[in-house]
Amino acid sequence: MLDVAVIEEPAAAEASLDPIRSRILAALAEPGSAAMLAGRLGLPRQKVNYHLKELERHGLVELAEERRKGNVTERVYRATAASYVISPAVLAAVSPDPSRSPDQLSARWLLALGSRLVQEVGTLLTGAARARRRVATFGIDAQVRFASAADRTAFADDLAQAVAVLVGRYHDESATGGRTHRVVVGLHQIPAAPDPAPAPAPGDPATAVEPGPEHAR
Repeated sequence: MLDVAVIEEPAAAEASLDPIRSRILAALAEPGSAAMLAGRLGLPRQKVNYHLKELERHGLVELAEERRKGNVTERVYRATAASYVISPAVLAAVSPDPSRSPDQLSARWLLALGSRLVQEVGTLLTGAARARRRVATFGIDAQVRFASAADRTAFADDLAQAVAVLVGRYHDESATGGRTHRVVVGLHQIPAAPDPAPAPAPGDPATAVEPGPEHAR
């Protein structure tokens, strides 16, 4: 099982986004048959079997083993990956293009860079998986808390200069057999986690719903 699989086909993406199928994929982190999944998820076995066949058709699950039980052969499936990422290539016609309006201070441009990153690394992973090879990558994930917006701006300027110096030092346009790599650095505020809504007390007037037109019978 792969740690992460990249979904690049629209039909496979559609299959993975179905609520029941996504539950089946999550449940198949451990191998299971249609009967076992039906018990885990509280669904009819026939429905689970139908969705399993669709997931298998799109390469999202695979047959792990077949067990003979009397006159019946039980098919045991497993997910092909522990988690999945849908590549922006699925929406190729409308996927963001970072070259369209580059702007280092634009959140939308940062999203476009991230979209291209997922698409390109996903393509590398897919090819490497077929060739049974590793992909040479490098990533940094860090958090920094700024005291002020001025500090954030100064940090961004220093970072941009440092990256420019490193790129200038190591970039060799004339290198025979050299391989071009992309460097992407992003900086964004971490979204605050939403506060859990307090459970309403029984009989709380705030929980009462006035019968509007949508509630009328």
